[in-house]
Amino acid sequence: MEALLNTPVAMPCLAAQQKPRVAAQAAHLSGLRRSSIKGSQVACRRPSLAKQRLVAPVRAVAAVEEETKVDEKTAMLAINAVRFLSIDGVNKANSGHPGLPMGCAPMGYVLYNEYMQHNPKHPKWFNRDRFVLSAGHGCMLQYSLMHLTGYESVSLDDCKQFRQWESKTPGHPENFETEGIEVTTGPLGQGIANAVGLAASEAHLAARFNKDGHKVVDHYTYCILGDGCNMEGISNEACSLAGHWGLGKLIALYDDNKISIDGHTEISFTEDVNARFEALGWHVQTVKDGNTDLDAIRKAIDEAKSVTDKPSMIKVSTLIGYGSPNKADTHGVHGSPLGADETKLTREALKWPYGEFEIPNEVYDAFSAAGKKGKAVEEEWNKTLEEYCGKYKEEGEEFKTLINGVLPDGWADELPTFTEKDKPLATRLHSQTMLNALAPVLPGFWGGSADLAPSNMTLMKMYGDFQKGQYQEKNLRYGVREHGMGAIANGIALHNPGMIPYCATFFNFTDYMRGAIRMAALSRAGTIFVMTHDSIGLGEDGPTHQPVEHLASFRAMPNILMMRPGDGNETAGCYKIAVLNNRGMNQKGYGRPTILALSRQGVPNLPGTSKEGVEKGGYIVHGGDGKPDAIILATGTELGLAVDAAKELESDGKKVRVVSMVSWELFEEQDQQYKVRSLLG
Repeated sequence: MEALLNTPVAMPCLAAQQKPRVAAQAAHLSGLRRSSIKGSQVACRRPSLAKQRLVAPVRAVAAVEEETKVDEKTAMLAINAVRFLSIDGVNKANSGHPGLPMGCAPMGYVLYNEYMQHNPKHPKWFNRDRFVLSAGHGCMLQYSLMHLTGYESVSLDDCKQFRQWESKTPGHPENFETEGIEVTTGPLGQGIANAVGLAASEAHLAARFNKDGHKVVDHYTYCILGDGCNMEGISNEACSLAGHWGLGKLIALYDDNKISIDGHTEISFTEDVNARFEALGWHVQTVKDGNTDLDAIRKAIDEAKSVTDKPSMIKVSTLIGYGSPNKADTHGVHGSPLGADETKLTREALKWPYGEFEIPNEVYDAFSAAGKKGKAVEEEWNKTLEEYCGKYKEEGEEFKTLINGVLPDGWADELPTFTEKDKPLATRLHSQTMLNALAPVLPGFWGGSADLAPSNMTLMKMYGDFQKGQYQEKNLRYGVREHGMGAIANGIALHNPGMIPYCATFFNFTDYMRGAIRMAALSRAGTIFVMTHDSIGLGEDGPTHQPVEHLASFRAMPNILMMRPGDGNETAGCYKIAVLNNRGMNQKGYGRPTILALSRQGVPNLPGTSKEGVEKGGYIVHGGDGKPDAIILATGTELGLAVDAAKELESDGKKVRVVSMVSWELFEEQDQQYKVRSLLG
């Protein structure tokens, strides 16, 4: 602390040493006890068995917390270690954003080492708290925290390889590259929207599975976002929904450093963010000194956790590049390394006597608290889960199936088969049939539309609406918020392996949500995008609602399946493939999203289509014998027209083959022999 008080730069600091965290810890543990026994009716002094089960784990964890307490001087040493590990990583890469980690190190330390429920040795433990760095450009903050708390996925050597080819520390957090990263962030606003999806998943599963005395789903979602995230429209869309849903276990810390790449935010961003979030239905607080006032950060998080019916926004005022004598509070530290000279001055200013990438043992010792507490919490949760499964066998079996991502036996058999005698229908209506066929058999299957459910045909008829107070329901009402919808659905997909979210709008309006769709592909999130009104066959709506270039653009997007079924059988086949790809059950071996382009107009059920054919991406539906004179490739509503055209040509003596190319991507993955045989025979 003395080092901070004597720092020769203009930055806020405290006039006295921080007080020990005894009161905050007591309040935190008291809050845990209160939330654990909420609703219990105890008529005598002796605790009930249910209460004993709940209090015992809290006491066990409290004992570990007491044992691993870190004094304030050591805490500030650990915070400076985060700052300089971030500075050194960016300097070595000669690329990156050191300013945010330098300003956010205190809140990062408090979260990772004191508040978050996580086990660095088991990053995928189900009941962990989730953390999202929405301001992904500051990712050396997260890499430093992960390394120091003991995540094996981020070694010190990995920190030295920041932004290098094939490193585990890429220039923005990537969930598919670094274990312990929950979601991929970088495009601003996507992360906070993903966090809404993560928090919605927790609320949904808690409502479905928790029983009196047995809370198997009980975790928070924390998010650090910046000025840029708050400027992006997607954040407002998603946070509006979070407020409407009352997601009380979502806690966002806003790094209010008032700097963007162009300079001070006063040139373009002067709104009252707190007032906006209050209007959105959030609980809002301000920490005036996020650079040194650890107790204020702790108090704010404690208060946020005590508010259970609203998400919380904590505006934390920080100095970007804190400690840098010449670059703090400037855009010069936003997206450029400090450089050797300024780093030397910063070391002197913060009295950091250690060399490049040198971390004293007492810092590692201080950060070991996270792992010890996480291990204890996970062990207690495992006991709770075992008791739960013993008492509630059916629910326990379903819960384990869901969190482990296991598909129930025979689930695909629920998808119907059609013949040419069945009534012609729009593929959006076939889609509705598939959604309602899968809803009862896939425990993690849920979703909704951007205010177009009656047009997209996406309601699951046996369930109600996911709303505040009825989180167990499965129909999500996103309102007219396409971009927020897509990113929230991605967060749901990435919450645990069993989640199979879908979201829907008109195909043309994918333009509003392309960023979220691209992030789904990059993140390997198995979101199912149900897009109806897929062609110029719309008629009276006119060109504003008629997608023309969209099919080609999504076929050009890597790691996404663009599927356009031509009838009922193909729609069923597309849903089967979409679910399998959500699980990574494909040639790639990892998840990928699916876009279903569905028609408004009716189409006939063709004699040559099949669910099995869809699995190949392209297959012969007409004229399979011998060598053809002509081959027609078609998808969707044009498939039936192509078969009619083939018959017309055949009446003139031509031999014509029709190939349904329902998914170019799947067809491309087939072996060369199959592709040649399908086209040429």
